[in-house]
Amino acid sequence: FKMGQVTAIEGRALGIHMTYAPVIDVNINPDNPIINTRAIGEDPEQVSRLAAAFIKGCQANGMIATAKHFPGHGDTDQDSHSLLPTISADRERLDRVELHPYRKAIEAGVKAVMVAHLYVPALDPTPNLPASLSPAILTDLLRKKLGFQGLVVTDAMEMGGITNSYS
Repeated sequence: FKMGQVTAIEGRALGIHMTYAPVIDVNINPDNPIINTRAIGEDPEQVSRLAAAFIKGCQANGMIATAKHFPGHGDTDQDSHSLLPTISADRERLDRVELHPYRKAIEAGVKAVMVAHLYVPALDPTPNLPASLSPAILTDLLRKKLGFQGLVVTDAMEMGGITNSYS
């Protein structure tokens, strides 16, 4: 909570209204080249608890928090800045691990969610369709099933997870 509070107080003093934090990817792949030290931890419960506290501290002090990288970038050994990683977990594991912190962040009132450029066939089997472009993931899962009504942003659109397949 204090970390979110200080982030908001200092950021707002500079005129910043939104942070692209916290990273709530569950760091379960030791070969992950992009999340690793940015992650809160390896346990979905701990990640959820600490992320919710950060979100509350940040937003209680006037700054919009952004939970990222939906639907979960922790179990990949590839960098979406260069290519489109695949998260090959089944739906049960995704619900239990990757999506759990998002449920808790939404319950905590997070105002924004950043979507990753990831291919997650258990959530949308359309070949090589990034989560960031998937109606099944963005509308059906995030909006309808998880009930998120806030701001949805994507990760950077010049990343290889997008530009290698889309202009």
